[in-house]
Amino acid sequence: MSTTATAPEPVRTPSPRPAAPARPSFLGILRGEWIKLLSLRSTWWIVAATIALITGISLAVAYALDAMAADPAQAHSLATMDGATVVSSGFQLGMVSVSVLGALLITGEYSTGMIRSTLAAVPTRVPVLVAKAIAVGVLTVAISAVSIALSYLVTMPQLGTYDLVPTLDEARTWQVFGGTAFFLVAAALFALGVGTLLRSSAGAITVALTVLLVLPFVLTFIRVSWVETIVDYLPLPASGAFLGGQGLSSAGSGLTATTGVLVVAAYALVPLVAGAVVMRRRDA
Repeated sequence: MSTTATAPEPVRTPSPRPAAPARPSFLGILRGEWIKLLSLRSTWWIVAATIALITGISLAVAYALDAMAADPAQAHSLATMDGATVVSSGFQLGMVSVSVLGALLITGEYSTGMIRSTLAAVPTRVPVLVAKAIAVGVLTVAISAVSIALSYLVTMPQLGTYDLVPTLDEARTWQVFGGTAFFLVAAALFALGVGTLLRSSAGAITVALTVLLVLPFVLTFIRVSWVETIVDYLPLPASGAFLGGQGLSSAGSGLTATTGVLVVAAYALVPLVAGAVVMRRRDA
C-alpha cells in the first residue's frame, strides 16, 4: 500500500506597512530655529552693534548732563532727570537694530530657498513661525540685559556726580529696565511678522525702519491734531508713554502707561498673526 506525501503549505508573512513619517516635536523645531539663528554671522554682528549702540548712546547722554548743569535754563530739567531713563536712553536705536535681526531670521530663508526644506519638514508651518518668535525673543531679552548692565556700569561714575545713579530696589528702575526689554522684543517680533508677510529682506527692513523710527520723527513736525494723534499710536512714542520721558518731545503724552504697553504689544502680535495665516495659505 502506497502513501501520498503532501507538501506543507508555505507560511505567508504579512508585508510590512510603510512607516508613517515622524513628525518633529515642537521642542525639536525650536532647537532647530535656535541653532539656525545662532549660526548666522549676521546675528552676531547685529548683537554686537545693538549692545554698542545702546551703551554708547547712554554714555553720551550721561555726559550731556554737564552741559545741562552749565545752562541755567536747563537746571530744572536736570533736577527732574531720571537716572534709569539715562541708562536705557539708547533703546530707541536698539529697536531698529533688533528689528533687522527679526526680519532677517525669516527673509533670509526665503532668499536662500531654505524655507522649502523647513516647511516640508513641518507641514503645519505655524510652529515654525512660533519657534522663530521664541528664539528671537529670548535672544533679544539677553541683548537687553547685557546692554542695560553695561550702560549702568559705564554711566554710573557720571550719574553719581549728579546723584542720579538708579537704585535697584526701586520699582521705577525696574519699570524702565523691564519696559526697555519689552519694547526691544516687540520691535524684533514686529519685523519678524512683517518679514513673513513680505518675504523680502529689503522690504521688511524698510517697513520696520519707517514705522519704528522715520515716521515718529517726520510726523512730529506736522502740527495738526489728527496727525499728532496718529503719532501717539506709533511704537516709539507709545513706548515713551510707559517709560516716561523716552519718547519724542510730547509725543505719546496722550496715552496712559497701560495703553502704551498695549499699543506696542499690538504692533508685535498683529503682523505675527497675519504672517501665520498667510504662511499657511500660500506656497513657499
